[in-house]
Amino acid sequence: MTDWRIRLSPMLTPVFRAWWRIRRPATLGVRALICDDEGRVLLVRHSYAKGWHLPGGGVERGETALGAIVREAAEEGGVMAVAPPTLIGFYANHANFPNDHIALYRFGAWRAFPPRQGNEIAERGFFARDALPDGTTPGTRRRLREAFEGAAIAADW
Repeated sequence: MTDWRIRLSPMLTPVFRAWWRIRRPATLGVRALICDDEGRVLLVRHSYAKGWHLPGGGVERGETALGAIVREAAEEGGVMAVAPPTLIGFYANHANFPNDHIALYRFGAWRAFPPRQGNEIAERGFFARDALPDGTTPGTRRRLREAFEGAAIAADW
C-alpha cells in the first residue's frame, strides 16, 4: 500500500463507509421458532400486515440479533427465553425490501410471559403443524417444512 493512502486512511475510511451505508443499506430482522409441549408452533397475526407469521421483528440500532429475538418473542408472543435461542439460519428477504435479511432462531427452553398489549398483534396462538391457520405466509410454511420435515433449506425467506 502506498504511503499517501496510509496517511489519508483515517479521513477517507469514514467517508467511504458512510457512502457505502447510504448506497447499499441493509436491514436485519429476526423470527422465532417456538413450540409448546405438544409440538404446536407459535404464530402471530399482525394488525398491519396480512397473514400469520413466526413472531419477530427488526433489530434496533445498537441491539444484537439475539437480543432482538428475545425481546420480540416476549413482546409479540408472550414467551421469555430461559436459555439462549439457537440460530437456525440466515435468509434473504429481498421480496420485502432490497437487501433485507432475516435471522431465524429456535427457542428450546422458555416460559410464558405477559405479551405487550397494544395494536401491533391482532392474534397469537399455538397451532399444530398439520393445521396451520388460513393465511400462514409462504415463508413461514417453508421454514416449518425445513425444520420439521427435512425439506431442502432455501436461501430466501
